[in-house]
Amino acid sequence: MILAGLTHDELLHEALVQPRSARADFPDTRVTERPGWFQILTPSFRTGGLNEVAGAQLSDDEADAVIARTLAEYAAHDVRFRWIGTPDSRPKDLGERLARHGMSVERVQVMAAAVADLAVEPPPDIEVVEVGPAELDTYVDTVAAGWSTDPEPLRAYLRFVSARRGPHHSFLALDAGRPVGAADHVAFTRSALFMGAVVLPEHRGRGVYRALLAARLRHVAAAGLRVVTTHARATTSAPILAHLGFATLVELDYYFNR
Repeated sequence: MILAGLTHDELLHEALVQPRSARADFPDTRVTERPGWFQILTPSFRTGGLNEVAGAQLSDDEADAVIARTLAEYAAHDVRFRWIGTPDSRPKDLGERLARHGMSVERVQVMAAAVADLAVEPPPDIEVVEVGPAELDTYVDTVAAGWSTDPEPLRAYLRFVSARRGPHHSFLALDAGRPVGAADHVAFTRSALFMGAVVLPEHRGRGVYRALLAARLRHVAAAGLRVVTTHARATTSAPILAHLGFATLVELDYYFNR
């Protein structure tokens, strides 16, 4: 697969590896990165976000001990985290071992599309605005309500990110001035990673997700980026994105400790 001049391997790099370089670490974030291991631990984000293990390449003999030790580390901080099973994860039965240790699994499709190939028409009654200081609190409350999570760590993090003026961009969807959804993307040199899209339950089925997608596409196109990637839930957003023109690069399993 080639999209906008990027090969399949380059697209996977944009979607899976490049986001690490644009991560905005919180003051208490601890990152452990070495060949065959990438881990983020952020104790202040107890219900999700900035807590992850990926790219694990473990031997058969050590895998169960490392899994148990990692679970205990996050449990000591009472933190929810995800363990991403990537194509190069080892041992080959790592997913089965994570499940035996009590982790739940969710299938995710890593998808990509050329910006020029997408034509997403938003519904006329949904307004989408880029989040600035005036919209930040409303955005945070909307995301927290949509994901049923504590808004305060996210509020502190977004203030931290906004002060850095980095590559993170957040968007808020409004219906007659009322918040109905939110989404983000991170801009890289060649691509943008779309993430965090959420629509409040009572407003689903009205094109809010499509409006958020269209607004972000306009934003990245104006910045001259050629490709967008995303990690889409196989049972929710992935079918919508496939219908709109996104192609699946690879399917991954996300494992969660709770």
